[in-house]
Amino acid sequence: MATFESRIHSLRVEPHPNADRLELAAVGGFRCVIAKGSFANGDLAAYIPEGAVCPDWLIAELGLEGKLAGSRKNRVKAVKLRGALSQGLVYPVRDGRIRGRPVAEGDTVTDLLELVKYEPPIPIAMQGEVRPVHGATLRYDIENVKKYPGELQEGEPVVITEKLHGSWCCLGWHPDHGPIVTSKGMSDRGMALILNEANQKNLYVRTWRAFEAAFETARARLAGAGQPFYVLGEVYGRGVQDLHYDEPNPAFRVFDAYVGEPGRGRYLSPSEIESSIGDLFPLVPVLYRGPFSAAVMLRETDGATALGGKHVREGVVIKPAAERESAEFGRVILKSVSGDYLTRKGGTDYN
Repeated sequence: MATFESRIHSLRVEPHPNADRLELAAVGGFRCVIAKGSFANGDLAAYIPEGAVCPDWLIAELGLEGKLAGSRKNRVKAVKLRGALSQGLVYPVRDGRIRGRPVAEGDTVTDLLELVKYEPPIPIAMQGEVRPVHGATLRYDIENVKKYPGELQEGEPVVITEKLHGSWCCLGWHPDHGPIVTSKGMSDRGMALILNEANQKNLYVRTWRAFEAAFETARARLAGAGQPFYVLGEVYGRGVQDLHYDEPNPAFRVFDAYVGEPGRGRYLSPSEIESSIGDLFPLVPVLYRGPFSAAVMLRETDGATALGGKHVREGVVIKPAAERESAEFGRVILKSVSGDYLTRKGGTDYN
């Protein structure tokens, strides 16, 4: 699914809509604001994505000392420059080389550029005692549609839901481990929270307690006695992230469900989720059902949330109405993120 990496791309240079001395370097669907004349069409460059923490030497070479985000001014964050959204940086390839090493289009240069992914500190309410459950958790993330702009076909039936700004939570059951309650970071490492007294105030354990009966009913309907089953959703509300949707306490909405052994089972389609567990769990808001078009996706990406609160929408998640796989990145599920969300002040991004 979504990967953190810096790769070599052939750039497309486009005019900046509001500045004579600036241009846009296009990498897939992403745009980076650059000085006019610094790159030409077809030039090779490393695309450095949002969330990258950059070494001092790279920042100095790009002339960005004191201009990046974070307390050390070394983190790449989306910004608007003269009204144009800039999502990342581009580092030039000179004479076919970076730091003396030959590179070609498509090469991954994350380590060569000494980039690491920014990981925000984990709030106390999201911490807890854990246990290993290797092989029994899901690795889950959603690729940005700008990375794969041609994957969704015009006219393809899709369902577009609001992407909520909260914390990913998985409620599951596996015959070898019993109940599995985990966050995104824990799930990626094959870990789950222990359902003990010490974890009673943990955000995800509280969600399990609130929805345990609903989960067991869903599992009986869809998985049967010995089959693994997982419900995935977003915990959100006041105290979780900076956008709280006028929820005074943490709330939970489901966006996915999975039946079977991780890696060998299947995700339910949007219609299956609605018909089989929509009466048991609150679901993320559906914004659109119908034929896909880029115009519809962009229309739904921006604006206010469909839930409570007057803040911006984080963006949307687009799923084909019928589950399908991509040869390039696996299950087709893509996100489109609002520029206003990316450039908001005081944002948090805890996992």
